Amino acid sequence: MSVWFRFMIGILIGAGAILPGISSGVLCVVFGIYDRLIESVLGFFKDMKKNTLFLFPIVIGVAIGVVLLGNVLKILFESYPFQTKCAFLGLILGCIPNLFHIANSKKGFRLHYIGYTVLSFIFTLILLGFENALPTNTMATTSNTLFLVLSGFVMSAGVVVPGVSSTVLLMILGTYETYLNAISTVNLSILFPMGIGLTIGGLLFLKLIQFLLKTHFSETYYTIIGFVLGSTLILVPSLKFNITSIFSIAILIFCFWLGKQLEAKSDS
Repeated sequence: MSVWFRFMIGILIGAGAILPGISSGVLCVVFGIYDRLIESVLGFFKDMKKNTLFLFPIVIGVAIGVVLLGNVLKILFESYPFQTKCAFLGLILGCIPNLFHIANSKKGFRLHYIGYTVLSFIFTLILLGFENALPTNTMATTSNTLFLVLSGFVMSAGVVVPGVSSTVLLMILGTYETYLNAISTVNLSILFPMGIGLTIGGLLFLKLIQFLLKTHFSETYYTIIGFVLGSTLILVPSLKFNITSIFSIAILIFCFWLGKQLEAKSDS
């Protein structure tokens, strides 16, 4: 996997991570870097040179995606919702077959694995229901540093665990609008304490995921697949038989093909 490829994947992950319903963990999974990302972060000091070479282009890409492209992507979702949703939907669906291949790579298929997918799929639907019901414009107090650290800690679950949207968690805490405004204005007084909580929580959740992948690999991956499938529902647009819908479907098909190419590239 080339440096430029990881850089571009980082941009997509960073840009998509701030949108409601989009989990950066899901994007890491569908682009084939989730397992390697966990190992590189938690084992960073075991081989600093190798892990730095792997992580650096991703981290830079994520930062650029969040700061520069996050708002652009938000505008695209507002101005061209059908086309943009179909593009993301195609990318994600194009990578789904590889997830099943990975899940079955160690122990093969077991019928009861489907139960893990169903449960995580239902859990994602519940989270999406919260997202639709909760207001996005609730401003939390920005003077409480400990609360901002807590918000970052809780947010880390959405960043690390595929299918758990960090925006939903921030909406529950009332800090979603605060977070978006801090990004757009680069308000370090907000971003720094949230970043501390995000780092601490991220390391803890990564350790948990790493443990589950080592002890229950197939079960964990089938659970992840349920999260991924549930997350795609937020992207399914209400299409009608018109030029816009036909063009959107064409974009979906193209991005599905592109997702398959990204899947093949990530395996190489």
